Amino acid sequence: MSVAGIVHTSQYLTFRLDEEIFALDISQVREVLDYTTITRVPRTPDFMCGVINLRGSVVPVVDMRLKFGMPKTEQTINTCIIIVEIKTGEEDVLIGALADSVQEVLELEPESIEPAPRIGTGLKVDFIKGMGKGTSPSGTGSRDEKFLIILDVDRVFSEEELSSMGKNDAGPRPSGTGALAGELDRSEGRAEAGGASAGK
Repeated sequence: MSVAGIVHTSQYLTFRLDEEIFALDISQVREVLDYTTITRVPRTPDFMCGVINLRGSVVPVVDMRLKFGMPKTEQTINTCIIIVEIKTGEEDVLIGALADSVQEVLELEPESIEPAPRIGTGLKVDFIKGMGKGTSPSGTGSRDEKFLIILDVDRVFSEEELSSMGKNDAGPRPSGTGALAGELDRSEGRAEAGGASAGK
């Protein structure tokens, strides 16, 4: 049984959180970054790591493990930040999703995607678009078949959570605009001042 609304073969970027493999529609992925310095912002949700400066735009970075109730992400050589575009009403915003590693880009047909499981009425699965079948590398050098959790990234975060992170638009924006930008500017200013003092 295929998922309503998925009628075309699409490409998905797969990534790992702990032992689970998740997938995002490639059309909503802007780019994948190596782990970089993240500036902490006070009074933000626990799952928000902070912000990064992406070519003049201030982008909040979210620890997807914490968002999904998993242990905090531990930085490794494979840790990365997936820049995704989220649609909220008439506005598009950019979010950095912290992941253990990026796996690959897969092409999935609608027939290979199953609806998200419904276990009881208290389990919120609105942000899961469906369950797809894919393969992942095994320790023996072969590839094991594994379910992929396909995320509806537009529903992962509530309007309140996006507001608490500080909305940014999906296009370039000068540094220094908004509360998060101000915090990033202050952090960079402290770093520059420290460097200048060290050079005296």
